[in-house]
Amino acid sequence: MALPSALELLRAHLQARVPITTADFAVFERHVRPLALDKRQHLLVAGAVCTDLAFVTKGCLRSYSLNAQGQEHTLQFAPEDWWVSDLYSFLTQQPSTLNIDALEDSQVLLLAQADLETIYAECSLFERYMRLLMQSRYVALQERVNASLSQTAAEKYQHFVHQHPSIVQRVPQHVIASYLGITPESLSRVRRQL
Repeated sequence: MALPSALELLRAHLQARVPITTADFAVFERHVRPLALDKRQHLLVAGAVCTDLAFVTKGCLRSYSLNAQGQEHTLQFAPEDWWVSDLYSFLTQQPSTLNIDALEDSQVLLLAQADLETIYAECSLFERYMRLLMQSRYVALQERVNASLSQTAAEKYQHFVHQHPSIVQRVPQHVIASYLGITPESLSRVRRQL
């Protein structure tokens, strides 16, 4: 992994959200670890405890669950410049109900829970950053739940294309269908009609 460019991406991500100095970033930089993932390789498997937050610097990951019939339900896509994790497992240290895998060859920077607490203690600015990040994720989650309850399959797909145009080209259609909560056949019909 080209670590300097990965760190530059992380720094730009942070600077876009909080006024971070070189000294602040040095605190953060000391605690992240790079990891390369091959396509289809798992970062997290359901049943394991999630010990890290992952910042995607290259590629695309997704988090998903499996129902009793083995059907996948994609919860999140994480392309470059996104964080991905099972926050419930990460925060409670309970076994995860999610899987996280790479949809492409990917590179991430990992941040362990204990290291995050150390960062908070050394530089309170990062608590603000994480609060802002969690707020934006909560708003996005609420919008997604409301859409899933009230929108048609075509409306869901159009919203997805508008919100995530790059992902549409990078991710298999059956995975997008699982994110939208529709069958691949329904997604094919929607795409033909549009």
